[in-house]
Amino acid sequence: MSTSKAILLQKRRWRIRKKVKGTAARPRLCVRFTSKHVYAQAIDDDAGTTLVFLGSLDPELRKGKLKANLAGAKTLGVAFAAKAKAAGLASVVFDRSGAPYHGKVKVFADAARACGLQF
Repeated sequence: MSTSKAILLQKRRWRIRKKVKGTAARPRLCVRFTSKHVYAQAIDDDAGTTLVFLGSLDPELRKGKLKANLAGAKTLGVAFAAKAKAAGLASVVFDRSGAPYHGKVKVFADAARACGLQF
């Protein structure tokens, strides 16, 4: 990634973070796709703590050979929603981490919504 692309990505992240803030009642659901893996976490920005974390490197998800594609995004969205509901979270604020809201990001969000997470 060239320097200018990295700068533009960081500016998008800052622009999103100005508007999206997580609280204990409604944490920020931050999703990040790398070239090989997918990570999602629910963050309470007031306390500065991570409430729920799940990634494709989780031992249970590694067995399924989860990749950073549409199928992997859907699987992780369903698994994250189940883990979040088990932790007592019903509603979150979605943070796409500077990525456009289509493709993998949209599939992840739709899968999490379908399993009961509200955002």
